[in-house]
Amino acid sequence: MEVTNRYITIRTQVDGHPEESDFELIKTASLSLSLDPAGSIDIIVKNLYVSIDPYHINRMKTQTSSQKVVLPTAAITPGEVIDAYGVAKVVASRIPEFEKDDLVVGFITWGEYSLLKRGNYMLRKLDPMGFPLSYHIGILGLSGLTAYGGFFEVCKPKKGEKVFVSAASGSVGNLVGQYAKLIGCYVVGSAGSTGKVALLKEKLGFDDAFNYKEEPDLHSALQRYFPDGIDIYFDNVGGEMLEAAVVNMNALGRIAACGVVSEYIDATKRAAPSIPDVVYKRIKIQGFLAADHMNVFSDFLSTTTDHLRAGKLHALQDISDGLESIPSAFIGLFHGHNTGKKMVKVADQ
Repeated sequence: MEVTNRYITIRTQVDGHPEESDFELIKTASLSLSLDPAGSIDIIVKNLYVSIDPYHINRMKTQTSSQKVVLPTAAITPGEVIDAYGVAKVVASRIPEFEKDDLVVGFITWGEYSLLKRGNYMLRKLDPMGFPLSYHIGILGLSGLTAYGGFFEVCKPKKGEKVFVSAASGSVGNLVGQYAKLIGCYVVGSAGSTGKVALLKEKLGFDDAFNYKEEPDLHSALQRYFPDGIDIYFDNVGGEMLEAAVVNMNALGRIAACGVVSEYIDATKRAAPSIPDVVYKRIKIQGFLAADHMNVFSDFLSTTTDHLRAGKLHALQDISDGLESIPSAFIGLFHGHNTGKKMVKVADQ
């Protein structure tokens, strides 16, 4: 059987705000869904769901320091297929651990099919465990592990501590806030609309939340919401929010530096925390990646599935349909259009 494989790529490097014109849909020549024994491709999968993540903008730039750190953050070459986290179904395989019709999760592509070479794939067989496949992109995938590892392993929270989460309605932030409430912390989140603020308080159980766009002075805002100071700050945005949080941190406070979305498309947003505050308050600021915490993946999965089944955790998902929707879904991340984990459903199982 042969199909025409389509995929999304960039036309050129993207060094500012991403626009629809930066992307194009490529139609490849006919793809055979059987493997040539002498060929270089060892697995073909049909992509079902793909993750849409803001860090990809750094991969699309002409040059950033992150492109040289780890393979998943390597530069994207215009015209080439873009790899991304997702869920897929095996169509053909020469690898014993994967059989036809197996469900898999890991790094696939922004395309209809992914052609993967031996030694150059990061996949594992997927047991849905009774949950929707989309959950394994977000709350049971890398977004969930990022929230779990960053909060519990980096921040080392204690019951009763005061926790601030920026971008709290995003794919990671909403889970950090929910985990924090489950262990008895006081939690405040920031978001970019009144609707998102209401969701944090009314559905996810945050103690309080505020719209940062309505706060002319972030330092005063945090002082108002944390009169006794912040013990833990889970940072998804960087910039001025980080500056304001550090000023309001308590002694021995911990900051998990998860993302800097405010700086990804505007270098003028770059800001620096008060180093005297960091030194004299003995504040720990630690950057991390989900991959740093694969050693707790089984604990994360067990804990999170238990909470989901008990109705103690909510999965926030924002799903667009169709391969063609990937560019607009990605661009929307930088305009605050998403609530929860953004992904695209490419095909039915």
